[in-house]
Amino acid sequence: MASKNVFFHFVLFSICLAMSNAAEFKYPAVFNFGDSNSDTGDLAAGLGFQVAPPNGQDYFKIPSGRFCDGRLIVDFLMDAMDLPFLNAYLDSLGLPNFRKGCNFAAAAATILPATSSSLCPFSFGVQVSQFLRFKARALELTAKGRKFDKYVPDENVFEKGLYMFDIGQNDLAGAFYSKTLDQILASIPTILLELEKGIKNLYDQGARYFWIHNTGPLGCLPQNIAKFGTDASKLDELGCVSSHNQAAKTFNLQLHALCTKLQGQYPDSNVTYVDIFSIKSNLIANFSRYGFEQPIMACCGFGGPPLNYDSRVSCGETKTFNGTTITAQACNDSSEYISWDGIHYTETANQYVASQILTGKYSDPPFSDKMPFLLKLKF
Repeated sequence: MASKNVFFHFVLFSICLAMSNAAEFKYPAVFNFGDSNSDTGDLAAGLGFQVAPPNGQDYFKIPSGRFCDGRLIVDFLMDAMDLPFLNAYLDSLGLPNFRKGCNFAAAAATILPATSSSLCPFSFGVQVSQFLRFKARALELTAKGRKFDKYVPDENVFEKGLYMFDIGQNDLAGAFYSKTLDQILASIPTILLELEKGIKNLYDQGARYFWIHNTGPLGCLPQNIAKFGTDASKLDELGCVSSHNQAAKTFNLQLHALCTKLQGQYPDSNVTYVDIFSIKSNLIANFSRYGFEQPIMACCGFGGPPLNYDSRVSCGETKTFNGTTITAQACNDSSEYISWDGIHYTETANQYVASQILTGKYSDPPFSDKMPFLLKLKF
């Protein structure tokens, strides 16, 4: 763990050094849309359930609504921008303050509208509608006087805030349970049309700064390997499911094209495309270089090597099958693992991904030579 922290601090020091001549640029707030990769408690609050221990054990010390042992990529990015962690839109307890932004991301959310069989009703279109209501209500409150200023954003904040997106993983991964690869590839334009519609809606509401993450290597998640990777011929050289990663790559190519199109359509906006796939693929391929011991196997799960993943029991759960009780428990040191629970990354892996995002090398347009904000790194 110590050597890993030295590596991260070196990377972050290098970022600060590269930025020394950069102009200061600070976003007053961040509005985030997405799925479990950036959900800070929305689904748990919306559906009224508790995220069980050991989730949250390594940073918050208790479950925080995140499906992780600690912080998510979005938490590290907020920290880097010297902004507080985003409160979940639907979490009414804990005196949430939305002055610096709001998180609409919900675990299991899809870009396409939710159906009766969806695990999450808060799909992208619903999240955008929630934002529209949030903005309207915030402006109603600020119009009543300054006593609400410290709690909700004003018009200026909505116009100058950063709008972040990390969604699409569930549209692809979920489709493999009922569709062929060709059918999934053919559906990608329809998925992205829904994303484009939502972004246009936000633009019409005054949003101008867009930060769009592509989707990671889905075929490398233990959940997908356990279900679709039993035939070794379907795995690539890293042990990941080839079809899932092919779908992710195709999705990302078309998402990148959409970002270029949006920048052309809205010349007064700033659209940044972030290549999460390359960052995560590099991490898995070179895991030992970055201090990890397990590139694929889940830390919190059941079943042991090679995946330690059992779809019947989620991280922290205990269930009985045919008279046998099984529990999905956490490993001794989650910092040695990339995968936390077979679906989501560990805090340490999220920290690595965030550190790479912040170099600016994985973005289009790249910002390694002129960071879009002055980082005040705390991690």
